[in-house]
Amino acid sequence: MIIDCHGHYTTAPKALEDWRNRQIAGLKDPASAPRVADLRISDDEIRESIVANQLRLMRERGSDLTIFSPRASFMAHHIGDLQTSLAWASICNELCHRVASLFPDHFIGAAMLPQSPGAPIATSIAELERCVKEYGFVAINLNPDPSGGHWTSPPLGDRYWYPLYEKMVEYGIPAMIHVSTSCNACFHTTGAHYLNADTTAFMQCLTSDLFKDFPDLKFVIPHGGGAVPYHWGRFRGLAQEMKKPPLDESVLDNVYFDTCVYHQPGVNLLAEVIPVRNVLFASEMIGAVRGIDPTTGFHYDDTRRYIDAAPHLTDADRRLIYEGNARRVYPRLDAALKARGK
Repeated sequence: MIIDCHGHYTTAPKALEDWRNRQIAGLKDPASAPRVADLRISDDEIRESIVANQLRLMRERGSDLTIFSPRASFMAHHIGDLQTSLAWASICNELCHRVASLFPDHFIGAAMLPQSPGAPIATSIAELERCVKEYGFVAINLNPDPSGGHWTSPPLGDRYWYPLYEKMVEYGIPAMIHVSTSCNACFHTTGAHYLNADTTAFMQCLTSDLFKDFPDLKFVIPHGGGAVPYHWGRFRGLAQEMKKPPLDESVLDNVYFDTCVYHQPGVNLLAEVIPVRNVLFASEMIGAVRGIDPTTGFHYDDTRRYIDAAPHLTDADRRLIYEGNARRVYPRLDAALKARGK
């Protein structure tokens, strides 16, 4: 089985965006704010949005199952207040649940949290629990910077986050560390903010004692870890100077990286520098980079091609990247697949 650990509902029917625009407008004019019941999207509309897009590409490119979450750039936790985020997260998570219910062999849910700048992270726990207990979701997306590029939240090793981590461990839920839209003009959302955040999150893990307190906590850092593979020597050297244990002891039992790296040399480097046990297959299609690479003639986000072509990977390595690691990192996913006889 080929499991893609990083998919977003980027093709949701336009009614979702229209509702969100009305919600945002309602922040200035409460009388115009929409009710949750005002959003009406039929099952047929959902089917059309998936069959012609993600599902078509999964079949063409040869992947079987996608861990599916709300569109990352739409999370926009910096907009409005906690009540804004609570309503928006609930709607987006329900839509992903409906996708997974309509296409159970191909999609399984991961939750967006209703984070809001300045709000205690404990205010996100009820939505996590709802998505696990009612929807059968297997993961969450955790935004380390709900301010949208201004980094006003404490680092991931701070006790601020501990109530959420306790629930993640209790439920066996890993978090993909994924920021949202940048409202800081210095940081392009997908070209800078996302990759900055990946690198920043890794460094926050390296400098903290978080995994001593939570040895079973699991993070997936997307987009190949940002700068991490390219600067692995720098991170090893910094850990050494800080008198930290080697990274394979202090971080790599808890932190994993996906393959959303959109060229062959980048994936080769990722899979050579980072232990294979820490690499999970992902494409983030249909996402930030949707075009065709003129040097290869294939889509940039057709990431299976890079794994298949990586010269030093063995067949056993590829089985881990495609399936084995995901089943280990996402225990609820493994349990759901076993319940289906897979």
